[in-house]
Parts: sequence; C-alpha cells; structure tokens
Amino acid sequence: MTTKNQKIKDSKTQIVDSEELGNMKNQLARAMADYANLVKRTDEERGTMYKLTSISYVLKLLPILDNLREAQKHLSDTGIAIIVGQLEAILKEDGFSEIKPQAGEMFNETLHEAIDTLETEVEKDNNIISEVCLTGWKMGDEVVRFAKVKVFNKKI
Repeated sequence: MTTKNQKIKDSKTQIVDSEELGNMKNQLARAMADYANLVKRTDEERGTMYKLTSISYVLKLLPILDNLREAQKHLSDTGIAIIVGQLEAILKEDGFSEIKPQAGEMFNETLHEAIDTLETEVEKDNNIISEVCLTGWKMGDEVVRFAKVKVFNKKI
C-alpha cells in the first residue's frame, strides 16, 4: 500500500472512530439522564409512601386523641393533659396541623364537613357554623380529616 492510500484509510478510520465516539457520548448522556430520572422518581415515590403511611397511622391515632380530650374535659388528671400534649407535639413535628373552626365562622367545604344543619330565618346566619363537633387535621395543605360541624341553613 502506498503512503497516500494509507493516509486515506487512516482518515476514514478516524472519521468512523469519531462518529462512533459521538454515538457513545450520546448513549452515555441518555443513560445518565435516565438514571437521574430514576433517582428522582424513586425519591418521589419514597416521599409519597412515607406520607401515605404517616396519614394512615395518624387516622388510627386521632380517635384516641379525641377520646383523651373528652376524658380531659371531665377529669382533672394531669397525666391525661401530658399525654394529649405529647400526642399533639408529635403530630405537629410530623407536619400535621389542626383545623379548629369556631362557632360563628363561615362554613368552608374544603376544611369542614357538615354533619347536621339547623334552620334559621336570619339571612346573615346562612352557612355559618353553629357548633363544632370534632376538629379536623391537615398534613401540609392536604386535609386528612375534615372538621365535623353543624351549620345554620336559611329557611326557604
């Protein structure tokens, strides 16, 4: 083979090698992007599972907290008050906040569940909370348990 032919062959090999290198770089970039997406998706799924598990346990604990609060109203036992305080602190640490509507506030369907309505003839009392039966709870912005309330409803 002549030197000229050898140089042409070497040039062709370099072109093929550089194209192959470019393809390999593209494949590597795609693989790295796929891996980054996998890590992100896994983290999101892990967060979702943690949140769902937390909500599940809290929904089981809330009736116990409600019962302790009721007992606290009728007993002067400081032990119950301490336990209630500890449970409330744990819930707050884990991102839960209490929905505490008051009688006289406007009913809000995104936070409250009307368990009963009381007829009223006073227009301004329409959709006003008359009584709070049970407080609600949220985790972040998501309602976990709606506050149970009784609401005035304008008599037609």
